[in-house]
Amino acid sequence: MRIVDRAVVEDGRDRVTVVPDTLDDLWHLQYIIEPGDRVAGDTTRRIQRTDDQMRDTGGEREHLWAEVAVEDVEFHKFATRLRVGGTIEACSREDQLGAHHTLNVEVHDELEIEKRFKPDQWDRLEEAAAATDEPDVAIVAIEEGDIYVATVEAYGTEERARITGSTGKGEYASQREELFAELAKLLSRMEPTAVVFAGPGFTKQDALDYVVEAHPELADRIRTVDTSAGGSRGVHEALKRGAVDEIRTETRVAEEAALIDELTERIATGERVVYGPEGIKRAAEYGAVETLLVVDDRLRRERSTAGDWSIDVDAVVEQVEQQGGDVVVFSHEFDPGEQLSNLGGIAGLLRYRLE
Repeated sequence: MRIVDRAVVEDGRDRVTVVPDTLDDLWHLQYIIEPGDRVAGDTTRRIQRTDDQMRDTGGEREHLWAEVAVEDVEFHKFATRLRVGGTIEACSREDQLGAHHTLNVEVHDELEIEKRFKPDQWDRLEEAAAATDEPDVAIVAIEEGDIYVATVEAYGTEERARITGSTGKGEYASQREELFAELAKLLSRMEPTAVVFAGPGFTKQDALDYVVEAHPELADRIRTVDTSAGGSRGVHEALKRGAVDEIRTETRVAEEAALIDELTERIATGERVVYGPEGIKRAAEYGAVETLLVVDDRLRRERSTAGDWSIDVDAVVEQVEQQGGDVVVFSHEFDPGEQLSNLGGIAGLLRYRLE
């Protein structure tokens, strides 16, 4: 994410110009932009012609600049775009004022956002800007006959490929090498900055030896980690073991995995922990919350009219930060976020026990 400009406008709102550089950046913007904000950018809109000399064709798309009062925001990962819908409040064509319009924001589109930034939202924007130069990391979880390839994104892990087949030694050696060859081609096409080979036993080392021989340029980018399983479970275990943390020391995914493990361990042993909105509110009132954990989609919902918590989540977040606590917003698309959702979507690691 590139932050091009920032200015304070009326009523204490900030007007920030940003350029998303990756799909991750569009995902981040989904949790920064919310109803009531103003968002502007270049767009296209179907304009109904009224010229008597032209045959009515049902309207033609024209390029224009528009600012909308935001009503809804949707991130479409597979369409690689962010849709921001609302009423046009300012436009390069005055006859379009008041109409509903959707800005389709794609990577490299410049966007202006006017809003009162909450602390966690501004932190997320700055983290996205700082993450621009982070390496692209692929995790290859390998078991005999099964190779699972995923990349580490800000919003979680993304499956890229699964290669399976009958393998083994002796008469099956050629089939085994075919799997390794397919993996080598895939990694060469992906060109990741770093690769983690994970899995049980010696299969991952055999695969590594084959890949390095076929593509020597990948040799310095690959490291290995022992895990008890392959597949998506092996990927998650590699994250827990800090394999990615060594490459991207501040990656959100690795942080979430470590925090959710600490949370579940504390719950199991009855140590300094609380979860659920009411428990969090009480702990915050006592100044006991050292680290507040909250799921992004639940936080967004509670900030809108769709929320059903009995607490003011923004007041709790502000209270925790004023008391010197940390606030970590989890991705609901990654396993730790799902686990936190099952605990009510919000939890806290405490400085001391309340009871």
